[in-house]
Amino acid sequence: MTREEVIEIFTKTEAMLTGHFRLTSGKHSNRYFQCAQVLQYPHYTERLCQEIAQCFKNAGVETVIGPAMGGILVSYEVARALGVRSLFAERENGKMALRRNFTITPGERVLVVEDVITTGGSVAEVIELVRSLGGEVVGAGVLVNRSNGKADLGVRTEALLTVTVETFEPDHCPLCAEGTPAVKPGSRQV
Repeated sequence: MTREEVIEIFTKTEAMLTGHFRLTSGKHSNRYFQCAQVLQYPHYTERLCQEIAQCFKNAGVETVIGPAMGGILVSYEVARALGVRSLFAERENGKMALRRNFTITPGERVLVVEDVITTGGSVAEVIELVRSLGGEVVGAGVLVNRSNGKADLGVRTEALLTVTVETFEPDHCPLCAEGTPAVKPGSRQV
């Protein structure tokens, strides 16, 4: 799948937004990726996740895990493409945790996935969770890496789309200076 094909899917589904956005990190941006817009279409989700799976087909993946919410469908579809088990981590008392009797055994080869990374914080937390349970993280796969090269997860990372997006501290945001109100389109409130 080419970069242009990935962009075409994100454009068709209106998953690439422009405006004035307040990100989960607290920073502001003129661009936002609402991957839920893509993930509502099973045929696009399957196609995109098969591409991630292809990147790791020879890595000996036994389990795929993603952070709730954005990583749940990505984890499921990548795991389905690889023929392995899918898990998701959830926040419990402010920390990523396995719930619902999910387990990872020592030495289990785990692929961590996510829909979009900006700072990489949630993926880094899931990587640490897997390691704390004795799992071996074989890599991270994401639909969109919009970290501008700043998210170093310390593992092999494959993104279907890597984009450079300007972000601003709220105190130095040109969009705020113009008087444009910032909106928070994501699933978490800060």
